[in-house]
Amino acid sequence: MLSAIERAKEVLRVEGEAVLGLRERVGKSFELAVDMILKCKGRVILTGMGKPGIIARKISATLASTGTPSLAMHPADAIHGDLGMVTKDDIVIVISNSGKTEEITRLLPLVKKIGARLIAMTGDLHSPLSEHSDCVLDCGVATEACPFNMAPTASTTAALALGDALAIVLLEKRDFRIEDYAFYHPGGSLGRQLLKVRDVMRTGERNPVISEDALVREALVATTRARAGAAVMVDKRGRLTGIFTDGDLRRCLEKTPDLLSRPIKEYMTRAPLAIAADKLVAEAVRVIRAERKKDLPVIDEQGRPIGFVDEQDLLGM
Repeated sequence: MLSAIERAKEVLRVEGEAVLGLRERVGKSFELAVDMILKCKGRVILTGMGKPGIIARKISATLASTGTPSLAMHPADAIHGDLGMVTKDDIVIVISNSGKTEEITRLLPLVKKIGARLIAMTGDLHSPLSEHSDCVLDCGVATEACPFNMAPTASTTAALALGDALAIVLLEKRDFRIEDYAFYHPGGSLGRQLLKVRDVMRTGERNPVISEDALVREALVATTRARAGAAVMVDKRGRLTGIFTDGDLRRCLEKTPDLLSRPIKEYMTRAPLAIAADKLVAEAVRVIRAERKKDLPVIDEQGRPIGFVDEQDLLGM
């Protein structure tokens, strides 16, 4: 008997090979499925019985969040009323490894009668499901990872991967942008990172901006008032010219006893790193991490600081 580690590695090998084996079978039928969905005037409805039904719900959710209107339908519920959600303008994608499941075969002629088009994701190209479908995607596997070759494991993993491939190709064909993705994901930490910097930046009194002709003392006052970790300097035209951080203050105090009465321009960091207000928060997070900065001025098209974000604002999301 294999050890737990050996069995886990074997399962991953079987499922990995199942997914990679699909690459050679992605061809004209896949292109046809993409074309059908792009031309679809309704929604893409995913269905499957048992474990394939769970995969159907996941693929439907991925499609919906990446620009393809979609919903999932349980085949048993469909023949007890939910079939009313299907219209002639829809496409129904049916996931079934055997293509012979009773609930699925009962559903097929009803979908055809409505006039919706059918796409099969199956391991049997000669099953009733395949025969009723307008397009057949082969996602068959050599064996399941289950030692009895019974529990859907490799077959559902393969179907999930093929569904992801379909969703991502459609995403690109629709020219779906990260701004569109952000619109569909407004909640949670993901939604926060997909906001624009202007949506989270500090403004007004919380944006510590002073003249580059000011004294270090004034920079300290501005930083304290804003409860920030730095103050930014501007020239007479209001354009960003420098930044002075808490770290700069501590380092300079050791060398310059009368630092507070000295001009800030002598100690500020010139041409500091900044970010545009219309950039995504995710980009600001990337800059903070890559450049090891704690404070980031936000500038407009003229280079004027209109806001401020710091490490705590961004990485706490």
